[in-house]
Amino acid sequence: MPKYKDVIDLYDDNGKRIAKDVPLEAISPLRNKAIQKIASLTERTIAIGLAGIEKALKTGAVGGNNWIAGKEIDVPLVKDAAKLAADIKSMVQVVDGDDTVVEVKGDGSNIVVIIPEARARAGVEYTTGFTVVAAAVTEAIIDRYKIPMYKANMVKAAVWGRYPQTMTFTGSNIKSILEVPQNNEGAGFALRNIMSNHVVALVKRNAMQGTALSSIFETCAAYEMGDAIGPFERQHLLSLAYQGLNANNLVYSLVKKNGKTGTVGTVIASLMERAIADGVIRVKETLDSGYKVYTTDDLPLWNAYAAAGEVAAVMVNVGAARAAQGVPSTVLYYNDLLEHESGLPGVDYGRAEGVGVGMSFFSHSIYGGGGPGLFHGNHVVTKHAKGTLIPAVTAGNCLDGGTQTFSPEATSKIFEVVFGGMPEFNTPMQIVGAEAKKIKNKL
Repeated sequence: MPKYKDVIDLYDDNGKRIAKDVPLEAISPLRNKAIQKIASLTERTIAIGLAGIEKALKTGAVGGNNWIAGKEIDVPLVKDAAKLAADIKSMVQVVDGDDTVVEVKGDGSNIVVIIPEARARAGVEYTTGFTVVAAAVTEAIIDRYKIPMYKANMVKAAVWGRYPQTMTFTGSNIKSILEVPQNNEGAGFALRNIMSNHVVALVKRNAMQGTALSSIFETCAAYEMGDAIGPFERQHLLSLAYQGLNANNLVYSLVKKNGKTGTVGTVIASLMERAIADGVIRVKETLDSGYKVYTTDDLPLWNAYAAAGEVAAVMVNVGAARAAQGVPSTVLYYNDLLEHESGLPGVDYGRAEGVGVGMSFFSHSIYGGGGPGLFHGNHVVTKHAKGTLIPAVTAGNCLDGGTQTFSPEATSKIFEVVFGGMPEFNTPMQIVGAEAKKIKNKL
């Protein structure tokens, strides 16, 4: 028997139904193998910048442009990419024919490695992918080109960067989409520490798919940090369903209805109409002024509807401006207006609204530390609204028309190359929806 009574229909980014009458648990990271695969591939997929390593060795500038004269090494790594890939695979794989992937990209400037599950599960920390690949690349270069022992340290520095002199791998030419654990705000923040721009690159600026992927990362993180336990599990799954996976076509229909001439205010009006029609909210009392105060018997479901409306409002507003700078203010005033219109709490019970204030300041106001594309759920400003804020940020960044100083093309191009052929990251709505349809009767 399903744990929860909720049953949903899942729709894709074109408003087409993928699966009907799906139990809510079918989209749980505990049950849905597609979501589990997304999490696994996120952990195990590593990019090797061969061109970067070759340049670092040739110039002697390693570990973040620390030039060491007389230690230059001129080796044709890009030209020999296929040979190096074979060398790396022989060290990384556990047995012939396992799930190890080593693939040369383009002209050999990059190699993508997916380490086998056996290696990831042999330890307990998610950095295994990075360390295993970095070690294998270092060994492969030293062995293939017979680098003498007094220059071998240059290979290590070109590959690993300045680590362990620095806490992070400063100047490394090996890239993981996950940050080092030392950069995480606390337990369970690894998947929340993926920059919004990275997700934009993975989904090729598709706002619906970007919302879905960010929502999946945020929901998996909720399970990791103990947020999705007991009565809170249903709240996170409902937010993933309606905001991230377009359950009952809610996000799509709100955007379609308001896309041409709508505003944040008209999105709120449409959301209220839908919530009333679906029986999610009802009038509690009408004041002498005529103002209606609403109530609900299901706060988590109302929160999910509100979160879906938040994404729709960002898509409509930022989509019209083609400027992601409006994301934090849209989040802030959508929630402010929604609370005044309904008398009910905004997204994440006020936390999303609060984050909107701080994010406006930090992203491009007086402080102006960076555009919305640089934010993630691990940031000191945006970490508070768990699960429901970053998907809206990603939606807006997907629709940005090139106004940001730090664009996805500038910060995240390598991840578009790395994850470019993986449907789990390019079209997560379809992949997760298909798996939910497959397992719904088993639940």
